[in-house]
Amino acid sequence: MHRHFTVTGFVSHDGRTALHWHRRLAMWLPPGGHVEADEDPVQAMLREVREETGLDVDVLGDAAFAYATPPQLPPPVAMAVYAIPRDGVLDEPHQHIDFIYFTRPTAAPAGGAPALPDDDDCWTWVDEAALRAGGTFAHPSGRTAAVPGDVRELGLAAIAAARRS
Repeated sequence: MHRHFTVTGFVSHDGRTALHWHRRLAMWLPPGGHVEADEDPVQAMLREVREETGLDVDVLGDAAFAYATPPQLPPPVAMAVYAIPRDGVLDEPHQHIDFIYFTRPTAAPAGGAPALPDDDDCWTWVDEAALRAGGTFAHPSGRTAAVPGDVRELGLAAIAAARRS
């Protein structure tokens, strides 16, 4: 079976996390994508978040140990293996081994959340109440789709981590 390394970056601010409606999978997901050649997982996550949301973010969490050499990467908060059905990348089922990070925007306007793209991906800030409610979530455009259980749980944890930092 083919396996790809991927990254996810939950972007949280002011009690909300950024999700988009994924057309092919028909569900709400955070920003993320494949790790490219010569990228480490943190570089890939920062790039994917910027490409998809336009936001620069800081990774929440520190390296696990105090030594300075060799340099350390912030560890992911979770790693998951997702079964992926046939798609445009491979015309066969495969797996994504996903490094999951919690982040916050490096800059946010006073009294509000940073703007997210207003495009067909339907980016929106989802608050804790909506994540706790589960089920489907409606975007102002009228589209509705499921919020997967792992996205709800990780989104709530990301919001809590951003609040603590």
